This record gives sequence, structure tokens and C-alpha cells, in this order.
Amino acid sequence: MDQRKVTLTLASLFIAGSAFISVPVAQAEPDATSGKVIQSGPASWYGPGFHGRKTASGETFNTNALTAAHRTLPFGTKVKVVNKKTGKSVVVRINDRGPYAHGRVIDLSKASAQAIGISGVGSVTLAQL
Repeated sequence: MDQRKVTLTLASLFIAGSAFISVPVAQAEPDATSGKVIQSGPASWYGPGFHGRKTASGETFNTNALTAAHRTLPFGTKVKVVNKKTGKSVVVRINDRGPYAHGRVIDLSKASAQAIGISGVGSVTLAQL
């Protein structure tokens, strides 16, 4: 078989084989094993001006910790936050009150936001663990 036929045969096999390759899609919603979905909406992050100051729970805010502010969840509650755009998730502990910006459902520490790829405002789903 000459080089051209081998190349065409391999190209045909590659194209035919690629139809059977399944590519996983990012999961944008928490599954049933990751807790009860409690809220969806915009999330933002806070940090630089608050680092080292007291939170509403009385602990010192650390922008590098995996924590968040929520209006009503009890302090200490662990919540899985899923970025709907990327499918990335992070588990945060509620230690502050907020957000105070209109329509936001949660304010994440800088580290929490970075973990799921949010640099400004992102759309998230919250699941209580």
C-alpha cells in the first residue's frame, strides 16, 4: 500500500472513531448526593478591605479562607457553591452576613471565588451539606 492510501485510511479511521468518543460535560448543578439545592443566583466576592476585620460571627475575616457571607443561613453552615458557567465547585463555611448588593445570593471570600473561577459576579447554585 502506498503512503497516500495509508494516510487516507488512517484519516478515515480517525474521523469515524471520533464519532464514538464521549466528552464529559461540566456539571453545573449539584447532584443529589451533594446536598439539597437551596438557592441559585448571582454571587460576588469580597476581601481586600475586610481582611483582618471581625465578621458578623465574631471571627476574624481571612480572604484566603474558604468562607462566605449569607443573609440567613446559620453561622458554621457548610454550603457547596457551584459556578454554573464552569461547573467548578467549592465547599464554603458561612461566617458572615451579606451580601448587601441587590440580588446577590452569596458573597464569597477571594479564595472561594478563585476556586470556582469567579473574578467579578458569577451565576451559582448553592447546596446545603
